[in-house]
Amino acid sequence: MPELPEVETIARGLDKRVRNDAIDSVWLGKHREPLKSSAREISAALTGTRIIEVRRVGKHIVFDLEASTSQNGKATRQWIVHLGMTGRMLVCSPEEETPKHTHAIASLASGRELRFVDPRRFGRLSVATKKSFAGPGTEPLTISPEDFAKLFRGRKTPIKAALLNQKLLHGVGNIYADESLFRAGIRPKRQAGRLTRAELDRLHAAVKEVLKEAIKLGGSSVSDYVDAEGREGFFQLQHRVYLRTGEPCLVCKTPIKRMVLGGRGTHYCPKCQR
Repeated sequence: MPELPEVETIARGLDKRVRNDAIDSVWLGKHREPLKSSAREISAALTGTRIIEVRRVGKHIVFDLEASTSQNGKATRQWIVHLGMTGRMLVCSPEEETPKHTHAIASLASGRELRFVDPRRFGRLSVATKKSFAGPGTEPLTISPEDFAKLFRGRKTPIKAALLNQKLLHGVGNIYADESLFRAGIRPKRQAGRLTRAELDRLHAAVKEVLKEAIKLGGSSVSDYVDAEGREGFFQLQHRVYLRTGEPCLVCKTPIKRMVLGGRGTHYCPKCQR
């Protein structure tokens, strides 16, 4: 599943390509799974709007839209896209072949099409017309050390599971939780509520460092992820523990171990992380 750096990269690419373009019409496929809002709501909210900006909130791509209204001047609304496991947002010409698993097509005034393609149908499309979408948790790139520490106070769950809890920090997923815990020197199974303030400060710094590095390198392409231009990311070349089971730790040469924690494959160094 694309995590914060991948979604940030895609959102930035889409913003460059479709900002200030207008949505003339919307086509939605027959499958109900991708539609978190109804087809009628999505079509009504998008048709006739101008794309003000495309940005990321957590693991969601948010299209900020502006529609002209006769009564209130300008009305703002949002198109919210969650990519799920295999979702992609493509900017195409109408002449290009439409992929089999295309679930939504927004026809743009520029003559292009904005397509949502998702073979496994775990992605979700929704709209917000009354209240701005804020995401389920706190933004990890801007949270203060103090607020970060408060998130884990009294929690009995393993720190890895707490990092993956989108109601706490939205956007951090399996890859970046493993990489952040390694850089902070913390074992994934440690109880979140028992970490010292010094350890939480290290983890806070590591999370921000890892996410910023990954965004700079276009995310991690470990499956089928590509950005809005169809290009792969490069942060997977910088992974220190994720998917490196049995390989020597880049710091101490101890073989990297893997365990399953909360149903998720978890990678760590048994010597560097305590």
